[in-house]
Amino acid sequence: MLKPLPSLQPQFSSSSTLTPSFLLHKPFLHGNGNSIASLPIFSMQYYSFHKKNKNVRIASVPGNNIKAVATESTEKATSVKATVTVKLTVGGFLSNLGIDRGLDDVTDWLGKTLLLELVSAQLDPKTGLEKETIKGYARWTSQDDGEVKYESGFEVPADFGEVGAILLENEHHKEMYLKDIILDGFPNGTVSLTCNSWVHSKHDYPQKRVFFTNKSYLPSETPEGLRRLREEELVTLRGNGEGERKTQDRVYDYDVYNDIGDPDSSDDLKRPVLGGKEHPYPRRCRTGRPRSDKDPLSEKRSSSVYVPRDENFSEVKQLTFSAKAVYSVLHALLPSLETAVLDSDLGFPYFTAIDSLFNEGVNLPTPKTAEHKGLLSKLSSILPRLVRAISETQDDVLRFETPETMDRDKFFWFRDEEFARQTLAGLNPYSIRLVTEWPLKSKLDPKIYGPQQSAITTEMIEREIKGICSVREAINQKKLFILDYHDMFLPYVSKVRELKGTTFYGSRTLFFLNPEGTLRPLAIELTRPPMDGKPHWREVFTPCWDATGVWMWRLAKAHVLAHDSGYHQLVSHWLRTHCCTEPYIIATNRQLSVMHPIYRLLHPHFRYTMEINALARAALINAGGIIESSFSPGKYSMELSSVAYDQQWQFNLEALPADLINRGLAVEDPTAPHGLKLAIEDYPFANDGLLLWDNIKEWVSDYVNYYYPNPRAIGSDQELQEWWTEIRTVGHGDKKDESWWPVLKTPEDLIQIITTIIWVTSGHHAAVNFGQYTYAGYFPNRPTIARINMPSEEPSEEFWTNFLKKPEGALLQCFPSQIQATKVMAVLDILSNHSPDEEYLGEAIEPAWAENPQINAAFERFNGRLKQLEGVIDERNANRDLKNRNGAGIVPYELLKPFSEPGVTGKGVPYSISI
Repeated sequence: MLKPLPSLQPQFSSSSTLTPSFLLHKPFLHGNGNSIASLPIFSMQYYSFHKKNKNVRIASVPGNNIKAVATESTEKATSVKATVTVKLTVGGFLSNLGIDRGLDDVTDWLGKTLLLELVSAQLDPKTGLEKETIKGYARWTSQDDGEVKYESGFEVPADFGEVGAILLENEHHKEMYLKDIILDGFPNGTVSLTCNSWVHSKHDYPQKRVFFTNKSYLPSETPEGLRRLREEELVTLRGNGEGERKTQDRVYDYDVYNDIGDPDSSDDLKRPVLGGKEHPYPRRCRTGRPRSDKDPLSEKRSSSVYVPRDENFSEVKQLTFSAKAVYSVLHALLPSLETAVLDSDLGFPYFTAIDSLFNEGVNLPTPKTAEHKGLLSKLSSILPRLVRAISETQDDVLRFETPETMDRDKFFWFRDEEFARQTLAGLNPYSIRLVTEWPLKSKLDPKIYGPQQSAITTEMIEREIKGICSVREAINQKKLFILDYHDMFLPYVSKVRELKGTTFYGSRTLFFLNPEGTLRPLAIELTRPPMDGKPHWREVFTPCWDATGVWMWRLAKAHVLAHDSGYHQLVSHWLRTHCCTEPYIIATNRQLSVMHPIYRLLHPHFRYTMEINALARAALINAGGIIESSFSPGKYSMELSSVAYDQQWQFNLEALPADLINRGLAVEDPTAPHGLKLAIEDYPFANDGLLLWDNIKEWVSDYVNYYYPNPRAIGSDQELQEWWTEIRTVGHGDKKDESWWPVLKTPEDLIQIITTIIWVTSGHHAAVNFGQYTYAGYFPNRPTIARINMPSEEPSEEFWTNFLKKPEGALLQCFPSQIQATKVMAVLDILSNHSPDEEYLGEAIEPAWAENPQINAAFERFNGRLKQLEGVIDERNANRDLKNRNGAGIVPYELLKPFSEPGVTGKGVPYSISI
């Protein structure tokens, strides 16, 4: 039995002498539940001391709650119980390590884990000043299902008013993840404070944390007792823009992308700064790391990348799936693969060798370090579908699941109709455009890049669509469409061709809309500008009826698919969702108080995005990372995404209806569904996307109109106006002078802006992310790189002879190497995965929404509409007339079905960009 230690008496700052009496309390379960000890808990008699005419008492109550009592009058006080829920974490608070843990046990034992201070929402009517807070310590009471409960009792005087916030201090030596605080006992019902925040030890972070109740207020409606705290919290979150950020910091600030390169390691890894006049780009979160030794414009790389503490999810047990899996793949699996495949340039000798990745798999050599081994075993436990340990004595094996596309039709990737269909219902439905002018013309300088007019002629096209219509009729009837990677890629062809193991072209691919609503590929034009003393070269390839022509067409398709894969990953996916969203997150935390209703509307759509973006900068989009080593543009990949941002990105066109209109895929029509008439009626991405867009917009409209019944309140909402100004002029500052930025004056303006942001983080991201393994897991369908030139581009006699003898060999040579393919497949498997605790759009309500009856009802309607959307999508996929989503061997289009089970499912729309 433990005896009380005389030196561990509770310390209260007062002039009175306190004499505690000790009681031995019954045994209780503590910490991780592995040990039971009978520990003494203090029982205090009533003590009081005089301070500013107020008696503050520390009281003994049943169950050993330590209560703080503030009394100024004889009016009856209300007994209130505060229950604090803390989540058990890995490596943080309650991790059972070191001397700090022993000290923290004593703190728990003393009932002094957390110091709480209740803050009144009202000012003192006599003085006009803030009322004094009511203080009390919360003590450990129970542990269950990954959570620890702490309780504290308060006697709240009748004239204290409504509790608007709680100040909190963590007396432990380690941070803790605070889930929520619930106050029970008030006559008007429970008061809830949803926290979901890391609270650092007061020894590391002396400033008290403030948590506001779940009631939302516009700035002008903020209760007087909370105004100062509301403003000060925003000042804290903005920081001062100086110094290197530390792990426990909660500062949100901006910087350019100057940490992609690593010039200190090698001159080959130096990369230009993205952001600024030369390479316009969105801003990222500032880390304040020191500048590189060799390049003063670049920031030094580090093993971990700062994100504000509450954006980091890697230590909360329930949230480790995504981050842990991605980290393990990047830091353990890929190095193992590189060891297993000795020749990095080695391609696949036969198509059967590609099939063996799904049958036998790749044996991974025994890890050389304990950390490496630990990461691999962790990965096999998280993702048994990817890494399987054959037995205790043998090496691990990386064996890929057969993608559903391949499972349904082994030759799906070979077919022209599938090549065309995937532009509407595949991984990148954002590139196809309507042809509105003929002949096709480049806007590039002909002196540098060669003739502007395309080599695709009227005769070539009419030979393909003979008997249906002429080219002119096809354009007038909106039946001609294009994948146009000519002007964006052509300026990079000569640079990329200097790199080892890759090649590049500018490309144009034309499609015709058949009478039955499907697309037919008509022609592919590949272009090389004048370079290295060689003249301009280009050639047009069409579907053919002779052996050599057929194989040339297949190779041309491989090049176009590599172009589309690069554009998809760098622009449709990374730039337009991950990268462009980060400034919205930073501005929201810097300018909108957590009490602001728009903050609370947006917050679930921003969860974990900054963390996943930091991970991308560390290992995916960095110099020498997965993208550069496995995609055609190589080291120019990120620079190309900057070109796309400069030339193509507009906030107003990120709204789905505006995007479709801009690409010529829709026109406004008040009589049509969604107010749009589609150029291709069976366009699965657009059909489902517009329904989802409308559902989101209706929910946002209900929410915004509730909080802004007076339209003039938008213009007078200072936080909101500062937020929108900062997004335009700082976060996307390289575009600040553009005329297309929406104004923010009315509720309708706000609804459109918020709906656009939510669409990007939910529907847009889901459409381009969660089908990656389904469509690109069998890489011949979507090769990420083309490694050799077309056989007809100045071939050597030997190459041409080999091509004629075995054309399949040329295609396999063109495809990614073994190491490139397997690395990308492993990453795509992870990126396509839904974690077991994925948070889907409209599935679970936010606590702050649930507490407001009108918002709760609006959310229930939203949830109901999303469930209906699931049924509509199922019906569409079963409709035989919709040939772009129903047919022999075709995978149904489910990427915009709102909900999903865990795993690689090819469906499910999460709230946020969390992977």
